[in-house]
Amino acid sequence: MPTTATLIIAASEVDANLYYATKFLAPDPFIFIEIENTTMLVMSDLEVDRARSTATVDTVLSYSEYEKKAKASGVATPRMVDIVHLILREHAAMQIVVPGNFGFRHARDLQELGHVIETRDEPFYAQRLLKTDDEVHAIEAAQRATEDALEIALQVIRDATIRDDTIYSNGSPLTSEKIKQVIHVALMERDCVGQHTIVASGMQGCDPHNEGSGPLQANTSIIMDVFPRSSKTRYFADQTRTVVKGKASDALHRLYDTVKETQQAAVAEVRDGVNGNDIHQRICERFEAAGYTTGPRDGRMQGFFHGTGHGVGLDIHEPPRVGKAQAILRAGQVVTIEPGLYYPDIGAVRIEDMVLVTETGCRNLTKFPKYLEIE
Repeated sequence: MPTTATLIIAASEVDANLYYATKFLAPDPFIFIEIENTTMLVMSDLEVDRARSTATVDTVLSYSEYEKKAKASGVATPRMVDIVHLILREHAAMQIVVPGNFGFRHARDLQELGHVIETRDEPFYAQRLLKTDDEVHAIEAAQRATEDALEIALQVIRDATIRDDTIYSNGSPLTSEKIKQVIHVALMERDCVGQHTIVASGMQGCDPHNEGSGPLQANTSIIMDVFPRSSKTRYFADQTRTVVKGKASDALHRLYDTVKETQQAAVAEVRDGVNGNDIHQRICERFEAAGYTTGPRDGRMQGFFHGTGHGVGLDIHEPPRVGKAQAILRAGQVVTIEPGLYYPDIGAVRIEDMVLVTETGCRNLTKFPKYLEIE
């Protein structure tokens, strides 16, 4: 039977599969090869010593040494694929499995060198989805940092005042940008990095991925969605809360209570063997039964028009998806449950917890309380 090699060429700083396979963090592309359960890196002179001391692979090869071999074989200017070709030929491996995001040019050049390439869809490493105890602890640590940062930001909002339906702090309008800065600084102090954090009030909150900008509005909903990555472990956390500075309308109170009750009911349904699509459909049914319909109105979508959740790990969005697609949840997966309702004439509400799927249910990794109004 022909020998098949697994190949990744990428920068592990942005490629979670490569980091998972090597636990070696680097900003520039490098070569990872696995042949018959033996793993190896091919590293430049700049990185070879660091890789040998820290990477979780069996062998670290010198790129420059193989570059010399390639030149000796007649390749005037060796490319990265020529180095790969030499190593694979030494192991009689002409068949290669690569991730779906593998570079087209690398794939074409390897095919011209005689290799047969097939791609493997995500999850490239299926075991990534089932978190070990250490991985769960890493995600929980990032979640505790997230909760600390959000509490610090909410205290700034508590200490602020209201004037003409705008929130003021130290005499100036309190902006989305300022609250995001507070959150990001608090995260950095806890060795986490936040990006694309959402702090969106009023109409901005009715666009679920609007990060928010400008002065925060009082007496209406403010959606705060924080999903940082740990600088130490590279694992993410994810949490959303919705608050109002001042007084919420009766309609917004009812909207919030409906989302909160539905979210808690959905969390209670999570367990090994459950289809995520079933959880999603029951959320849709509960919202419809409460009178909250979903569909376009006045040129924009209203109601519940996004998925219920997603896996969390080395990527902020990874399988399984909890939504319209069929996805059986398995013990060891970490997923979010984050239903929301969005109506410009009422406000926007999204509540998100992150849970660990177990054989008999789930363990909620989120400890942060759920409340609407901030005085």
